[in-house]
Amino acid sequence: MNILCVGAGLSGAVIGRHLAEAGHAVTVVDSRDHAGGNCHTERDAETGVMVHVYGPHIFHTDDAEVWEYVNRFEAFKPYKNRVKSTTRGLSGEQEVFSLPVNLHTINQFFRKTMRPEEAHDFIVNEQADTTIEDPQTFEEQAMRFVGRDLYEAFFKGYTVKQWGMHPSELPASILKRLPVRFNYDDNYFFHQFQGMPENGYTAMIEKILDHPGISVRLGTVFERSQAAEYDHVFYSGPLDGYFGYELGRLGYRTLDFERFTHQGDYQGCAVMNYGEEAVPYTRITEHKHFAPWESHEGSVCYREFSRLAEPGDIPYYPIRQVKEKELLAAYVKLAEETRGVTFTGRLATYRYLDMDVTIREALDAARGFLDCQQAGKAAPAFFAAPL
Repeated sequence: MNILCVGAGLSGAVIGRHLAEAGHAVTVVDSRDHAGGNCHTERDAETGVMVHVYGPHIFHTDDAEVWEYVNRFEAFKPYKNRVKSTTRGLSGEQEVFSLPVNLHTINQFFRKTMRPEEAHDFIVNEQADTTIEDPQTFEEQAMRFVGRDLYEAFFKGYTVKQWGMHPSELPASILKRLPVRFNYDDNYFFHQFQGMPENGYTAMIEKILDHPGISVRLGTVFERSQAAEYDHVFYSGPLDGYFGYELGRLGYRTLDFERFTHQGDYQGCAVMNYGEEAVPYTRITEHKHFAPWESHEGSVCYREFSRLAEPGDIPYYPIRQVKEKELLAAYVKLAEETRGVTFTGRLATYRYLDMDVTIREALDAARGFLDCQQAGKAAPAFFAAPL
């Protein structure tokens, strides 16, 4: 069969590779001039630093098969994401704290020397708003578990900047697992496997695409009429974009990056959050710290700004508020009525997906497609439900 994968990011690359290895002829197209999608990395010509061009991506997973898969194409170096936050403490002065909120953060913030059990009791009995029994909003979720002081210092202002709305307008589900620990563990993630590809994500994805059964066409814009030229299409672009936005545009947040260089070490860590709403950017990322096994005198940093995506912007985070979910349901119906196309990945399913989940769903979609083919059935529009 002749298969078209629209998008040379993780979804298109993984699906294309799996189907090519199964004997299918695969064409992968992408409108950008590079593979990797938003995971794209490249060497900075001035400093030699490996830059995460569309913002930092840290690989973390408990999925052993996915971990084995990525290491098949690129050696992953150990990496722990240790985030810092500059915000005002109870003294009113700006201080630097460790995130996620942990025992060190709590003791520093409240000027105490509590042990784990003492800190737990202090937060639960003296800080948390226990009158909130069933949190419905982001604000209620944070207040219920850490109380007003920590919420306002680390979550409120950052969330307003990230989402463009007050935390009381956001669902509690956005804060699914409140990152608070009653020990001194400052590793931002809790997964078994964590690391960074030694030569960057683009090198890894290019290796995934490097198969005699795969033809890659970069700088190529997909037109819906082209679907008729192939036996099946795997589409990982924006779901509303496939249908020409005929029902309206799904809402996204996008990111703007203010790039600057520095001779030496600018901030001493990879990620520095800024929790106060008065600071216009959400964080500063210093990219050489994402590859601690390398040594560079110069440094590349990004100040990161979040705003509502407009036509022509790169979509990053689906908003998924009530009106967006209603529009999403209408587009899902259109997709399910479209034959010969499977919609995959974060844009086509309008969900925020970590990289490991994206790869898992791509593998499942490719395997599901082969199962359908063997059974003589048509592949569904979605192997992972967007609703």
